[in-house]
Amino acid sequence: MMNTPFEAATWRKSSYSGDGGDCIEVADGFAGVIPVRDSKDPAGPHLVFGPAAWASFVETLKAD
Repeated sequence: MMNTPFEAATWRKSSYSGDGGDCIEVADGFAGVIPVRDSKDPAGPHLVFGPAAWASFVETLKAD
């Protein structure tokens, strides 16, 4: 498995997540990208969004 700069990241989930298991976590502090992972599988794969794609994703969630 390849090492990534996200392995040492500090991950957080939204305060709106509650105690359910269907959460994503994001890591702050990476210039130009937003790393995202499944909270149920922290050692698993992660996705990396650009700022515009992440902003669109968040705005879509807020609209629901």
